[in-house]
Amino acid sequence: MPPPAPTPFVSLVLEMMAPLGGISAKKMFGGWGIFSGGLMFAVVIRDELYFKVDDENLGRFESRGLKPFTYEAKGRAVSLRYFQAPPETLEEPQAMANWARSALDCALRQRRHGG
Repeated sequence: MPPPAPTPFVSLVLEMMAPLGGISAKKMFGGWGIFSGGLMFAVVIRDELYFKVDDENLGRFESRGLKPFTYEAKGRAVSLRYFQAPPETLEEPQAMANWARSALDCALRQRRHGG
């Protein structure tokens, strides 16, 4: 059975990230993982894009008032190290490239440090 086709929103995200090269999407945990070189650096959940964060790029997201991806498990909110993408990433290719590169750099740092 072939993998599921991306949703229209995921297709838009992939199109906006195309200049980065080698970007793909994989359906997972009720959403889509966005990958480059086997590293997941973004997720799409319910047509919302979230980028991977760590201590080096977290302030950039917090200073914009962007929120972390959270979900409920066993009656409590669980937060992951993925934050909302700013709205301009879906409208301005340069903004998408800058924010996506920041998230990809985060994924690369995590891989280097065994995380």
